[in-house]
Amino acid sequence: MKTYIFRVIIEPDDDRWAAYCPALLRQGASTWGNTREEALKNIEEVVKMVIQSLREHGEPIPEGPEDAVRLSSEPQVAVTI
Repeated sequence: MKTYIFRVIIEPDDDRWAAYCPALLRQGASTWGNTREEALKNIEEVVKMVIQSLREHGEPIPEGPEDAVRLSSEPQVAVTI
């Protein structure tokens, strides 16, 4: 079992908040929310769906120092599989 911690970016975007995961952006890991908290909740769900899809299709999960982030003050999403 591995735990992946993905850095996410959440930023204001006009009248809502945009959220994305740089390590999984190629796989479509981006979303939005009406509040910062909603955007964080939504990107957590998106990251989990992307990881599940990668596993189901036998594709590798991005790893390495640029993709998996250690503890930081930025919002993070952890997926344990």
